[in-house]
Amino acid sequence: MSSPAPIQDLRRFRVPPGFRGRGAAVVQLWWLVQATLFGLSPQIAYGWRRWLLRLFGARIGEGVLIRASARVTYPWKVAIGDHAWIGDQAVLYSLGEISIGANAVISQRCYLCTGSHDFTRPEFPIYAEPVSIGAEAWLATDVFVAPGVTIGRGTVVGARSSVFADLPEMMLCRGTPARPLRPRLSGDGGGRGKRRADTPEVSPR
Repeated sequence: MSSPAPIQDLRRFRVPPGFRGRGAAVVQLWWLVQATLFGLSPQIAYGWRRWLLRLFGARIGEGVLIRASARVTYPWKVAIGDHAWIGDQAVLYSLGEISIGANAVISQRCYLCTGSHDFTRPEFPIYAEPVSIGAEAWLATDVFVAPGVTIGRGTVVGARSSVFADLPEMMLCRGTPARPLRPRLSGDGGGRGKRRADTPEVSPR
């Protein structure tokens, strides 16, 4: 009796040419720098970490605050606008392009994922799709963002939500999958929405 054809044969997996955007030596050098000079730097050394990221091709705006425990896979595929915050243990899995707008907040343990695999083919090919986080958006603790997703300007995504589709501007969103619940600004009390326990505050300072 013949064995069934494999649905997943990882011996056939190959990384496409040029997929990483830099040669293997540069990739390994960045991972070494990230584990040491970046990852072991003092909390207050935001300028130092910005400089290291720019040295490896990241487009980092003025006043960006990135915690030492944050992780960036390929910095040359990352753009972060002025005064944005990237919290502790956040992961920018930048197999594809990641764009984060000015004054956006990516809270602790968020995971921005630009890569996945085609599970319908036995060679399990890898692919990448960009992720875009709008200016003034806030991703609260432990939010997952899937490949190809755009989150609109000013949108708040509640803690531990998973985002698999685009979210509109200026909304409070929550859930798995995350869905818009109401406008960020309620229109009463000076136009400010109520603070919620599911969107805990975070400050990298």
